[in-house]
Amino acid sequence: MAVACAVTASLTLVPLSHGGAGAFGGDASGPGTAQAVQARADDCTDPEASLPPSSADGPDVAEIKARGKLIAGVDQNSFRWGYRNPENRELEGFDIDLVRAIAKDILGDPDAVIFRAIPTNQRIAALENDKVDVVVRTMTINCARLEQVSFSTAYFQTGQQVLAPKESPITGFDKSLAGKRICTAEGSTAYEALEKQSFGSVFKDEHDGTEADEDRLTVPNQLDCLVRLQLGEVDAVVTDNALAAGQAAQDPAVELKGDKPFTTEYYGVATKRGANDLVARVNQVLVDYRRGGADSPWMVSYRKWLEAGLPGISAPPAPKYRSN
Repeated sequence: MAVACAVTASLTLVPLSHGGAGAFGGDASGPGTAQAVQARADDCTDPEASLPPSSADGPDVAEIKARGKLIAGVDQNSFRWGYRNPENRELEGFDIDLVRAIAKDILGDPDAVIFRAIPTNQRIAALENDKVDVVVRTMTINCARLEQVSFSTAYFQTGQQVLAPKESPITGFDKSLAGKRICTAEGSTAYEALEKQSFGSVFKDEHDGTEADEDRLTVPNQLDCLVRLQLGEVDAVVTDNALAAGQAAQDPAVELKGDKPFTTEYYGVATKRGANDLVARVNQVLVDYRRGGADSPWMVSYRKWLEAGLPGISAPPAPKYRSN
């Protein structure tokens, strides 16, 4: 297989650690905390419902304005979503377009952004520890995450799917995965899906406590999974079909397996939990971003970045708002 070019970026990279929030100096949650969070998450019935849109300023928006820059956590190596173009060295992609729209609305300048590249497993920690104002990084809205961060309305619909070599006998998220080595990004909904149903696949790294231990099946970033697949270290990848389509575009020797995703998920813009004025402001940006039908900024960005790999999308997901 052709080896994908792992694009690099001259932007701030948040330190990687498997310690979650602790990587940024926050307190680690003990087992009791995790159980309490899960109990509250079980009461969540409509995670995509967000705050009503508003253009009003509040303390979080005011802080961004006083600084004069929006600090955004993004990906730097997800082709067509958030990546650095190797020719012009600019950050580009569907998520990057949305970040610039938020900056333009709040600060009047789409370039008034400090981009910080964040691994998948550090998205929540970056918000909890005030390293970024927003995370726009193909981040799925779900009930468990709502106990840690706040989300805008959904800006993209996706779902989990299997990516594997074209010649692989794997047919999808089914019994053909039995005995196969599956790669996922640490802290991803793909890993959670495999925890619920693995079909006998191997997706968890086993460590013996030595310094030679290495995570081969759970990795910091999705592109790491593609590289491991190309090197033959894993047999397949489970990830969002939106991300997998970009990886298949990078390497024509791999393809999505199965007729369709086996889950339905939605990406949202994440903020620190309780940053209600910023959430409402982002939701107002998304109202304007969706407006205009086929000529809306959302559709223009979709046609530019995603249509080739994810054809047939005629509109963004409709927003859902909480009544209280």
